[in-house]
Amino acid sequence: MPIEHFDLAERFMLAEAASGYERRMAHLLKESLEPLADEVCIDRIGNVIAKITGADSASPVVMIFAHMDQLGFIVRKIDESGLIQVDRLGGIPEKVLPALQVSVANLDGQYLPGVIGVKSHHATAAEEKYQVDAVTSLFVDIGAPDKRRVLDAGVRVGCPIIYKPSFQRLMGDRVCGTAVDDRCGLVAMVDVAQRLREERPRSTVCLVGGVMEEFNLRGAVIAARSVAPDIAICLDITLSGDTPDLASKYDVRLGKGPTVTLYNFHGRGTLNGNLAHRGLYRLALSCAEREGLGIQEFSSIGLLTETAYIQLEREYVACLDMGFPARYAHSPIECCDMKDVKGLAAVVASMILAIGPDFPLGRY
Repeated sequence: MPIEHFDLAERFMLAEAASGYERRMAHLLKESLEPLADEVCIDRIGNVIAKITGADSASPVVMIFAHMDQLGFIVRKIDESGLIQVDRLGGIPEKVLPALQVSVANLDGQYLPGVIGVKSHHATAAEEKYQVDAVTSLFVDIGAPDKRRVLDAGVRVGCPIIYKPSFQRLMGDRVCGTAVDDRCGLVAMVDVAQRLREERPRSTVCLVGGVMEEFNLRGAVIAARSVAPDIAICLDITLSGDTPDLASKYDVRLGKGPTVTLYNFHGRGTLNGNLAHRGLYRLALSCAEREGLGIQEFSSIGLLTETAYIQLEREYVACLDMGFPARYAHSPIECCDMKDVKGLAAVVASMILAIGPDFPLGRY
């Protein structure tokens, strides 16, 4: 049966899976892929790897991947008052944090409700009202009267905290909530598996749900070392330029189709990124045309995916970053259009079916 994109997105987005703690999401993804793949496993680091054996062993091995984890916080200190001090786990935007609802994991992997405290408005000095508080100055309140009650609940230093999971349908085909990045990329990946079940590709395809992307971008690299792909395609968000704050920076728009990234470069803390493999880029354009879809092209500094590292494996892996536009990235209210997610799956599946033994793997 065809997958129901909205139902699957809701299931995935409501699954708690802090970076490095993806077990719940991993089992949901494994369950979704088992009817569609020849074999599915969870590797030692926690990646989900689903294999579809190709019809031609001479064709390149293709790895399609999207990450399972979400950003959040780590418990840094538990005060005697029962309030919890935190540090960031991934790229948390500090200006959205005060008065936010969160979920706090204990040692058993159970999540407790909590809130990030905010100074009462009546007691806030005028000069403070327009300041952004550093994450290290904030505290999480789970309702415990003292430190002992926090410890009794199984919460310790090092436990993860995430935005309270949420999912909401907006007008048309748009959805909003936590971890659109990258649970909707996983929805597209399951859709790709469904399409390949209907027509077996020549290439062996490994579909990977990666861990720890928001932490250090290395989880999917471990999968690449066991899969040994010739080609790797990342499914992740791109930044939509259809809000007033980004309208002058990006051409990408919600609802206008999947995206292909020609250039990304982190530019902060690491000199790394990816320049699109030209053969894969041209293939994406031709397959989108064949599917009657548009492709939106994207380039930016400040973003990074695992392709930056996977391309350097073995003698070189041909890599392409593809995805779908999203608004409000890394906030609790990320937003995307499911038409773009479905279009992404259609184009990627078409690309895989077009790849054969003669596909040029070199950069030129």
